[in-house]
Amino acid sequence: MIVLHRIDPRRNMARFYVLSVERNLLGEWSLVRNYGRIGRRGVFRLDICASRADACAAARRLAQRKALKGYVPA
Repeated sequence: MIVLHRIDPRRNMARFYVLSVERNLLGEWSLVRNYGRIGRRGVFRLDICASRADACAAARRLAQRKALKGYVPA
């Protein structure tokens, strides 16, 4: 599980982004994302991947892209 956040009081910004790799009920590997404003429920997104390795690679790529936008590990 990767937990990131981005807080900027000057812009009234307080966001979170959580990435996890999980197996679904059908046995497929999924990349689960939960993101939104800190203190709120957020949005869930589920991406089905061909293998666990593909899901982990996708999570790492997303974490790197978010780091470029200012997200840091929580």
